[in-house]
This record gives sequence, C-alpha cells and structure tokens, in this order.
Amino acid sequence: MKWEDRIGCRLKLHDLHVLLTVAELGSMGRAARRLSISQPSVSKAIIDIERTIGARLLVRSSRGVEATEYGRVLLQRGLGAFDELRQGIRDIEFLSDPAVGEVYVGCPEAISAGLLSAVIERFSRQYPKAVVNVINEGDLAQQLQRLRDRQVDFLVRRVSDALDDSLNVEVLHPDRLFIVSSRDSPWGRRRKINLSELVNAPWLLSPNFYGPILADIFEASGLATPDVNVKSFSTHQTINLLATGRFVSALSGGQLYFNGSRFSLKALPVEIATRPWMMAIITLKNRTISPIAQTFMQCAREIARPLADLGLRRKAANGG
Repeated sequence: MKWEDRIGCRLKLHDLHVLLTVAELGSMGRAARRLSISQPSVSKAIIDIERTIGARLLVRSSRGVEATEYGRVLLQRGLGAFDELRQGIRDIEFLSDPAVGEVYVGCPEAISAGLLSAVIERFSRQYPKAVVNVINEGDLAQQLQRLRDRQVDFLVRRVSDALDDSLNVEVLHPDRLFIVSSRDSPWGRRRKINLSELVNAPWLLSPNFYGPILADIFEASGLATPDVNVKSFSTHQTINLLATGRFVSALSGGQLYFNGSRFSLKALPVEIATRPWMMAIITLKNRTISPIAQTFMQCAREIARPLADLGLRRKAANGG
C-alpha cells in the first residue's frame, strides 16, 4: 500500500479537528471543553495522528501547547482541507437553491462606506435570501490573517504595495485623494481655491491614512500642515459631519462617487498632487470560492466598472 493510501485510511478528520482546536486554544484542557470530550480523548487523538504522520506535532512550552514546525505545516494544510469540505457543502446548497448561501467579506470601514455598500445593496436585491457577513478591520496584516485562516472568502481593500505569492490581487479600479466639503459651504461655492487658503480651514480628518497623505501634500507645497479640529476613524461620521457645511476633509474618489450626491458633497477646485492607489479584490490562491461568493465578486466588478477608467476625477468630483 502506498504511503498516501495508508494516510487516507488511518488519518481521521476527527483527530485533525482535535489537533486544530488544541493549536488554536493552546491547551488540551480547553480543547476538551470546547469539543465536549474528555482530556484523555484529546491526548489519544493527538498521539494517533502523530503516529500516523510519523512526526511530533505539538510541544509544551511556557505559553502552553504549541505546534512544532511539522505541526504548523499540517495545520495549514488541515485548514485548507476543512475549508474545501465546507465549500463543498456550500456548493451543494447552491445547487439546490442558487439564491441562498453566505458570503464573508473582509473590508475596512472606509470602503464599507462607499463601494461595498453599493455592492451589497444591489446583491441583496437580486439575492434576498443570501446572507452577507462584513468583517470590518483596517489593518492589512489582520485582514490577511483572517483570509489565510479561511474566516473570510475574500478581501476588498486598497492596495499600494506588492503582496506575497500566496495571494491573487484583482484590481477593480484606481483611486486617489480629493479635498472635499459640502456643496453648500462657503468653500463648496468657490470656483477656485489655492491650497494655502486651506491651512486654517476647519479640518475633519481620519488620522491613520488620509492625515499623513494630506501632510505630505501641504509640505510639498511649502505650507504648514493644517491643524485638525476633529479626528475620526469613522468614514460614516466624517461624511455626516461634512454634510453640515462646517468642515473640509479628505475622501477617496470612490467614497465621494458613492456618497457625493446623497450627502451633497463635492471635491474642491484645488490642485493637489497625489499618488493613486488601487482598489482590489484579494483572494487566496488554490482556494475554492463558493458560487454565491463568486456571484458577489462579479457584482463588485460591475459596480466598480464606472470608476475603472480614471475618468474617476470628473465623476468623483461631481459626486457620482
């Protein structure tokens, strides 16, 4: 019998599930409680799988139970195996009813307030029985870990640097920064504005992404960085406060395109030099995507298509 055939006969999914749970929780006792089995049963499952593989998979450390180098390799492949099985069940559900299923999307809140909301609105009208789960995290490393752990089907986010070879990156549209106000504000009624006039404007800004870009813009023009009156990480709050006419802020072209008309916002007529970035769908290579998730991704492509030609400047400036 070939070694691969022996593994197929002797390696049990139950034991692999136990191994994954122990590695996740770092404790055989906690794994036993979660799985509602005895701790000796957990120990036996680990021993059986180590005998089958022929390598030590777990070791005890000061932090609890940790995977060895061999264990980490098997855990990564084990996650993929369980994910494929889960996707198989979702495929069967889709065959019985193509309009049902669940989609898991990882997306920063800033993009949820623009592109993603428009995609969900169309998708939910076409597939009212489907469920969309949005995981809002801005940190790229955290999002990529969720993707690799199969907690999300794909990511929708901006990409400015190359990612590693384990990922597929599909560009939806280019994007860039605009300085924005309400159409009804004193700034919004101007036909031309010099950047220097905005140094003392009442600024409302997200400090983590747009703040540093804006500081570079003013510095490159030999101007002092403006003081920020309101700092908010919430794009929804920023858009609502901009609509009052009190503030100026910075938004991406996509955010302005999808929210400009609704909230009466406009890009101010001020020349700024910024590097564009790409809005993209990020998936894990060699991973099966469920049919309903593929349908959602196609909807995202269709919604993003009007922005894909960087006629974005004119369309975003006019608020869609």
